Amino acid sequence: MIIKEDTIMNLKQITKATLALSVAGLLLVTAGCGGQKSESSAKTSDAGKKIVKVAHTAHYFPYDYVDDNNQSDGLEVAVMKEVAKKLPQYEFQYVPTSDDDLLIGVESGKYDIGTKGIWKTPAREKKYIFPKNNIAASVIGVTIRKEDADSIKNLEDFAKAGKKLVPIAPQNAQYQVVEDFNAAHSDYPIALEASENFQVADAYSWVLEGRYDGYFTIELSYQKNVTAKNAPYGQFKDKLTYFRYKAIPTYALVNKKDKELAEQVDKALGELKQEGKIAELEKKYFGEELDLLLDKEK
Repeated sequence: MIIKEDTIMNLKQITKATLALSVAGLLLVTAGCGGQKSESSAKTSDAGKKIVKVAHTAHYFPYDYVDDNNQSDGLEVAVMKEVAKKLPQYEFQYVPTSDDDLLIGVESGKYDIGTKGIWKTPAREKKYIFPKNNIAASVIGVTIRKEDADSIKNLEDFAKAGKKLVPIAPQNAQYQVVEDFNAAHSDYPIALEASENFQVADAYSWVLEGRYDGYFTIELSYQKNVTAKNAPYGQFKDKLTYFRYKAIPTYALVNKKDKELAEQVDKALGELKQEGKIAELEKKYFGEELDLLLDKEK
């Protein structure tokens, strides 16, 4: 039997069309089953609970860190674990990571919540949801020369004496704290010099040399860098001292799209405060109740 050329062409076209439809169907099945399953498994646990990924910094002791058993620990992690007990409809998973990955990850939705001893700023409020209730607090103050300790006991003394602070990067939340102080003390403001980031060792050296008179920093950082056993700048501890200014609330960051989760976390944090659980954990990790220092200038 002789098959005409146009018939052969039609058969080829039909075969190609059939093959294309088969491949498309296979892709649809894959997308509908495998892809959907992957998306679902990323958000729901085997028990059918929504998974909440809580990112935390891995080395910010005692706020957020990984312990010797490779487990997430620290004050803020401990508070979040208490929050999880109050929200049994979720399964909280803790992910240790870097500062940058945490911030970018919560903003993008890679993580639902992030904790890193973070302060609230207008710029950050544009990117994240901050629960109304803070999760902990961070003590801020000034490193000065020991020879100045008798005359400078607080930030007012420092400002009235016309002392100079080591420059602070404008994007640093500490810059805003000094600006707030100046707004409340316009008759003796602190000269605030903006600068990019620098080595911590430089800040301590500049204070000792008299180039600047104080280094505005978190108390925990001063303790870790100068006074702790085997501190990297322990050679300065006999020449430097530190005074507290105030405590700044720290918060858990929540992804902008997770409004319901943020409200539930906020409610749980409020209950934990009322029950005294957060105060109990602050004593465990810091030896004192940090919340008592909030809004109290030293």
